[in-house]
Amino acid sequence: MIRRPLLAVTALLAIGAAPAPPAGIRAWQTNADGSQRLTQVALSPGSAGQGATIVIDPARRYQTMVGFGASITDASAILIQQLPALKRQALLRELFGSGPGDLRLGFTRLTIGASDFSPTHYSFDDMPIGKRDPELKQFSIAPNRATVLPTVKAALAINPKLVVMASPWSPPGWMKTGDSMIGGTLRDDAYDVYARYFVRYLKAYAAQGVAMRYVTVQNEPDFSPADYPGMKWPARDRARFVGRHLGPALEQAKLPTRVLEWDHNWDQPEQPETVLSDPAASRYIPGVAWHCYGGKVSAQSRVRAAYPTKDAFFTECSGGGWRPGWKIGFSDAIQNLMIGSTRNWARGVLLWNLALDPKGGPNKGGCTDCRGVVTIDPATGGIARELEYYALGHLSRFVTRGAARIDSSETPDIASVAFRNPDGGVVLLAYNRGDAPRRIDTQVGTRRASHVLPPAAAVTIVWDRAR
Repeated sequence: MIRRPLLAVTALLAIGAAPAPPAGIRAWQTNADGSQRLTQVALSPGSAGQGATIVIDPARRYQTMVGFGASITDASAILIQQLPALKRQALLRELFGSGPGDLRLGFTRLTIGASDFSPTHYSFDDMPIGKRDPELKQFSIAPNRATVLPTVKAALAINPKLVVMASPWSPPGWMKTGDSMIGGTLRDDAYDVYARYFVRYLKAYAAQGVAMRYVTVQNEPDFSPADYPGMKWPARDRARFVGRHLGPALEQAKLPTRVLEWDHNWDQPEQPETVLSDPAASRYIPGVAWHCYGGKVSAQSRVRAAYPTKDAFFTECSGGGWRPGWKIGFSDAIQNLMIGSTRNWARGVLLWNLALDPKGGPNKGGCTDCRGVVTIDPATGGIARELEYYALGHLSRFVTRGAARIDSSETPDIASVAFRNPDGGVVLLAYNRGDAPRRIDTQVGTRRASHVLPPAAAVTIVWDRAR
């Protein structure tokens, strides 16, 4: 039953003599059932008025892109480091390399201490209950030295332009009410030492050759999980921390790292708006980070309209059992994340775990049915590329760092986003959200190409050095 639309597409393409494919224009497609996964497909010369017309205007430019990627969590790094050396190197090159078949990831996120995808709940300055370390004498990034550090350093060796950001799930427990990494909030007398903790972390990583472009001050600050590190941190208190403590500390330390606000869902745009309305905080904040688990992606545009000098970044969304199958999971990843977030000003797009095992771990609390970009079976060393891998690839393989999003039209059935690369090439990602095959006629200047796109399928079309 699933293949009938594909047969219809084949029949449509077979009508009449096969025209010569347009020169310098190529396309890659992924189908709703996964039977095609970033498979190169043939195009035909375009002609106006015969299908859904998608007009691309390279002269209308929006944000420039930082990159696409996923988080190197403890779980991801553990699984990658457990692979045999040659297999590990091959996987990392496939993920971060720039070869024709590589995913070409250019953006990643680390966790400052433990997340739910860590084997233990640790910080970089743990103390016994009731003890404090205001001088940070016990600070150490030792918990990251065996897995996270070698993984991100290997990724940087493959792609030296990889942009790295980091987010904490919790301060050390002794800085919080409740003296625990689970629950509570930051003590009023810990604001200064927590800013110094960030500086120590950033300097320690920089000494290892890992410079952080961005940090956020708290992952999901309106959620306090019951079984893994986290805390609620109101907007006005985050603004006070950034404006009076962290921002000045980064400045004094001469660190180039910038602060992204929020790092939570689309459903509360008023929270980052509150922080950005604080002049002291706003001067240290170049943009807002967003997650996918609540609200609508249009919130990104709302905040940017209110604060047009501030960027948007999409920094977390996980695949999992709640988005089963290619048609549902791939559709969501393409429509909301790859197309939706970038059409709503995101300069970077990050999925959650880069790698998980077949059970959705290793983890300690939190999500029990999350899915990584790749699945690594520690028992066999087998590697499976999940639907999120291909969703990322529809842009990460083709949109290079410094590309500008440009204008592209949409229709009720066809969603799209387009980019112009620094070399002049143009990239279009189109998705058929209808229930029937749909011919699309694409146009960049005078250069046209047509394609019949199956329902719930995505196609990336690339024009080489388009004028």
